[in-house]
Amino acid sequence: MDHSTHMSPLPSAVAMGIAGFLLAAVVPGLVLLLRRAPLWERVSLPAGAAFPLLVLTHAWAVLAGPVAGLRPPGGAFVTEPVLVAAAVVFWVPAVGRTRHRLGDPGRCLYLFLAAPLLDLPALGVIAAGHSLEGLAMITGMLPLALAAATVTWSWATKEDHPPHRTLLQGREEPRTQQQHPVPTRPPSAATHPGARGTAHRATTHPH
Repeated sequence: MDHSTHMSPLPSAVAMGIAGFLLAAVVPGLVLLLRRAPLWERVSLPAGAAFPLLVLTHAWAVLAGPVAGLRPPGGAFVTEPVLVAAAVVFWVPAVGRTRHRLGDPGRCLYLFLAAPLLDLPALGVIAAGHSLEGLAMITGMLPLALAAATVTWSWATKEDHPPHRTLLQGREEPRTQQQHPVPTRPPSAATHPGARGTAHRATTHPH
């Protein structure tokens, strides 16, 4: 993702910010919008593989040019598609509906760990003397931290407030029992001692 080789600092910073926003907001938005698409099941990887794939790909795309001086042939025309593909694979376990979908605690940990690790290459860009570009990248990646906070808030709210349907079921259950009482049989003469004695006297001492 070398946007600084043939560009002045301001356009290069804008390009870096757009690239970060694409990774942190546009890609997850599309995956979420089409979360039930069969395509995600085909490209889905376990979170343990998708996470390092994006972290390493992002570091390579950001640092190869301005820091290491290893600009790949084709520059951003090569690194950008590779990075977008890695971003898609990364976001599928977090927001897609596939066999590798993470639960709420797993998504919180997944996103909160990714946010600082994906900012590290931007700090490397700043250390290499491209402060404006590095800050633009960090700013463009802010939606990732916001997504982590949103997932955490949703999980905490879900834990504090049980589903409304469960509460309604709990309230309706006693009412249902009152509407359908269990019928009880009146005691029969055979089981009542007084009645059995009276019947015996009536049969043994006729008038």
